[in-house]
Amino acid sequence: MDELSGCASSEPFVLRVLGDSMEPEFEDGIIIVIDPAGVIESGSYVLAKDQGEYIFRQLIIEDGRYFLKPVNEGYETREVGGLDVVQGVIVQKAGKRRHQHKHYI
Repeated sequence: MDELSGCASSEPFVLRVLGDSMEPEFEDGIIIVIDPAGVIESGSYVLAKDQGEYIFRQLIIEDGRYFLKPVNEGYETREVGGLDVVQGVIVQKAGKRRHQHKHYI
């Protein structure tokens, strides 16, 4: 993140999920915790910056190619040039109820 955000570039931060592209795993309005220094691997849920916008998707690595895949099949999977688009790894979701909390590390 940048100087204006108040967060160090390696400090975890939270965002609210907007939209249904990652449902049913991540519902609209749920809070996610992103670790900019998290381990990036195929299958990780990531925050990426692609085509000038931030996007929350699952990273898929196949045969040396990189894809940002939504959980909701009604949305397109995007191919990206490499891991440099990844801004952080989702390490936790925090819902309103304890049963909605989940760790991804």
